[in-house]
Amino acid sequence: MLTHHLRAAASAVALLPALAVAAPLTLPQALDLALQRSAATRSARAGVASASEAARTAGQLPDPMLRAGVDNLPVTGGDRFGTTRDSMTMKRIGIGQEWVSAEKRAARRAAADAMVGRESISVEAAAAEVRLQTALAYLDAYFAGETLELTTLSEHHIHEELEAAKARLSSSAGSSQEVLASTGARGIAEDEAAEVRQQQSAARVALERWVGVQAIELAAPVELAGADEQGFVANHPSVLAAQRDIELARQEAAVAATDRKPNWSWEVSYGQRTGYSDMVSFGVSIPLPVAPADRQDRETAAKLALVDKAEASLAEATRAAQAEFRATASDAQRLTDRVQRYQSSVVVPAQQRSAAALAGYRSNQVTLALLFEARHMELEARRKLLSLQRELARAQARLAFKPLVNGGAR
Repeated sequence: MLTHHLRAAASAVALLPALAVAAPLTLPQALDLALQRSAATRSARAGVASASEAARTAGQLPDPMLRAGVDNLPVTGGDRFGTTRDSMTMKRIGIGQEWVSAEKRAARRAAADAMVGRESISVEAAAAEVRLQTALAYLDAYFAGETLELTTLSEHHIHEELEAAKARLSSSAGSSQEVLASTGARGIAEDEAAEVRQQQSAARVALERWVGVQAIELAAPVELAGADEQGFVANHPSVLAAQRDIELARQEAAVAATDRKPNWSWEVSYGQRTGYSDMVSFGVSIPLPVAPADRQDRETAAKLALVDKAEASLAEATRAAQAEFRATASDAQRLTDRVQRYQSSVVVPAQQRSAAALAGYRSNQVTLALLFEARHMELEARRKLLSLQRELARAQARLAFKPLVNGGAR
């Protein structure tokens, strides 16, 4: 009995993904699925992990050096290669250490932390790009499905028109030209439907590339609210990346400036002699910067030049982000106006005309041809409205998903 229940539970669990896919997929669900399976964000997180591990070692002293050897070994005469015959021969073992000042170690750690911050922006930028591309693919797939419904309905209407033309021809009330025209219109409608199906298939494949599942049905997307210009620019991936580049360049310049003070090294060794007193040696090695203006100062100047480069890149990225926001926001506003105007001045009158034509046809005041024409014009108006709504939704998606969600916070 227990085995039977376990098998039933396993079967139910196995059916869960299929049930989830069969339900209408919403835009937030698509975004979550895309982020969960994104290889780009996983790659960026690995970069952060690598930089974090490197930062742990940046502030530490170098490993000590173990030294061992033989001093004053005879190589000629009767005592050659003997380690116990000559009083000057000594077997030596010691330890040495390069000493890096606390100021230098702090500067190196700060530079390593700045690199971690730079890599963290890559994670947020990758996630934002995944969200944006998933949203665009979702919108394309959704509106392709809506367009296909209208195209299929238009194809059905034209088929009815063709059958009516054939009936009029058989009753001598119509002409063969009318039948031929309806036949050609049906062929055009069928080709349009095939084209829209092809577009829908391509859009669904693009969406599946991001979410990893085949969505049978897509829920209508909600209106997306984007940030204002200040928030858009402040959280733009290129702007935040340029800000982190400036911080990193400054920290690396600070590290280069500390190299003007050389690192000292110390060593202690113990020497053993046969038949004589053992000896202890110690010493300090101090590098002598003989031309700091031509070497260390040049390296610092090179790093400071990179700071200027990063600041110029930030200014350029800020201008580009401002232009991107203004162009996209302008497109969104114009499309909003066009959608509202087209809805009220074209679609609504077309729907009213279709309703009036249907009522007139039922009361024998309007011909069937006029009814078909009115329905055809209504469907064409609705298709144009869908196209405008799709462009508006894409513009709103760019405003909503281009900026980083967390603003690059660490």
